[in-house]
Amino acid sequence: MKVKQRLEALRTLMKERNIDMYLVPTADYHNSENVGRYFMERAYISGFTGSAGSVLVGKDWAGLWTDGRYFLQAEDQLEGSGIDLYRMGQEGVPSLEAFIEDRLPQGGRLAFDGRCVTYGQGLVLEKIVAENKGSLVYDIDLIDQVWGDRPPMAREPIFELQIRYAGESRADKLGRLRSAMKNIGADCHIITSLDDIGWILNIRGRDVDYFPLALSYLIVDMEKAVLYIDREKIGPEIMAGLIGDGVVIRPYEEIYDDIRTINNKILLDPDWVNYAIYGNIGDKDLIIEGQNPSIMMKTVKNKVEIENIRRAHIKDGIAHTKYLYWLKKEVEAGRIGNQTEMSVSDKLESLRRDQEGFICPSFAPISAFGYHGAIVHYEADDKSNVGLAKGSFLLNDTGGNYIQGSTDISRTIALGQVSQRMKEDYTRVLQAHIRLARSKFLYGCSGANLDILARQPLWDAYLNYNHGTGHGVGYLANIHEPPISFRWQAGGKPATRLEEGMVITDEPGLYIGGSHGIRIENELLVRKGPKNEYGQFMFFEALTYCPIDLDPVLVDMLTEDDKTYLNEYHQRVYDLIGPALEEEERLWLREATRPV
Repeated sequence: MKVKQRLEALRTLMKERNIDMYLVPTADYHNSENVGRYFMERAYISGFTGSAGSVLVGKDWAGLWTDGRYFLQAEDQLEGSGIDLYRMGQEGVPSLEAFIEDRLPQGGRLAFDGRCVTYGQGLVLEKIVAENKGSLVYDIDLIDQVWGDRPPMAREPIFELQIRYAGESRADKLGRLRSAMKNIGADCHIITSLDDIGWILNIRGRDVDYFPLALSYLIVDMEKAVLYIDREKIGPEIMAGLIGDGVVIRPYEEIYDDIRTINNKILLDPDWVNYAIYGNIGDKDLIIEGQNPSIMMKTVKNKVEIENIRRAHIKDGIAHTKYLYWLKKEVEAGRIGNQTEMSVSDKLESLRRDQEGFICPSFAPISAFGYHGAIVHYEADDKSNVGLAKGSFLLNDTGGNYIQGSTDISRTIALGQVSQRMKEDYTRVLQAHIRLARSKFLYGCSGANLDILARQPLWDAYLNYNHGTGHGVGYLANIHEPPISFRWQAGGKPATRLEEGMVITDEPGLYIGGSHGIRIENELLVRKGPKNEYGQFMFFEALTYCPIDLDPVLVDMLTEDDKTYLNEYHQRVYDLIGPALEEEERLWLREATRPV
């Protein structure tokens, strides 16, 4: 069925059940950013494939709410669908909640699959519905009844992250977690976020596209931990280790029945636990709302993790440098016209796969040529895939999962000579990247405090980019790891301060619709600097080791401090990556990292 037919089939079911509005979010049952094919209900019902957004369907209308990364993509993919685009955060655009509050009729019924909505959002919707004297239905999955050829839920085997990679045993992590629970008066803790479960138990899987995680739930009390997972995923050796550490294995779906029997104080994170789990807790007075303690525990990497992450980035830097060498040689030889966005992306992935310990890409690759670069999260497919040519930029935003950790890197490459305007734009983005990367700051600062350092070179020219400047990076888990970010619009919650051992990206950009896009991204490690009478100073160490294209740089626009940082960074890239290259590649790298 086409999108319009799917919407009509959904509306038929809504009419049969007297439902006025049906909400289809992006998430799986765990509020994962990336979801497996089984959970792609929003993409199925709308045709929009971006990783964030919600569709709301009424009796004779439908709307998609998504953020600035996806405005151009959504415009293209929603064309002819009958679904209106609501650009989140833009002037005059109502939020999803405000729209529901305004449009839900008195006594109306709002429905959604409560397993795919966080209980924090569910409570907001519950209040809106109550004020309209309506009703809320959360134990229904109407998309499942429309989606005739729905893929099966993933059931891939899990693997254990050994101590030489994790740096801390699951027994010690469970002990730290129980101490945190005790401090806030919780007897048990329900955890549904897959990266938290993977981190606590030192297990990983392949159930989620790009993120090496396993579909599961976890309930931890003071005596035991109950892991809800398909038992067939667990090999005998891992099973023995889990049981030995006091982990009980229960079937994945049975958590919804088991939580009905809990009669102790329960710690729940409203940003992660789904509304269906909340709804199944009989006595709501037992609930203690609070952030999962493991969120802050895992975002501060231990020494073993940090050393492994550095090794992962060296491997990734070797692959990416070989790719840049090959790409530039294709341009020089006049063969770049034989390549497409997808063919060069495949080349980069093949070079990553040559590296020992590579598992899979860490997110869907962005390989965007020319005007496609202005689509922030563009994903080439058989329909959109264009050939490359001289005279514009190729924007690559890609990453890899290695057993030593996950990488995320963006490089914008000039294919031959580009225009003066493109060079000016590129140099401003490079300045933005450098200004943040070389910053020194007092302990207590958050990414919200520092974001202006990156944006200033662009704001000076009355330019901007409509996304955050950086995000936390998980250790072989979510490539976008909360709660840290570089984002001047911090939102409703206080921004999290930066701690030693956190890993965060630095990725300013600039996007000129119909022409080109630019983004330069490295991962940064938060480190302690000197401490004096003014306080503890902090700085960043670049973890990404790959040349930044110098060909489109207007050196006269750079300050002396910009040049010093860039030259020192490139010398480190050459020292770490050069020894692993062939002689011709190494000679090219020497030129690619030349002092400016």
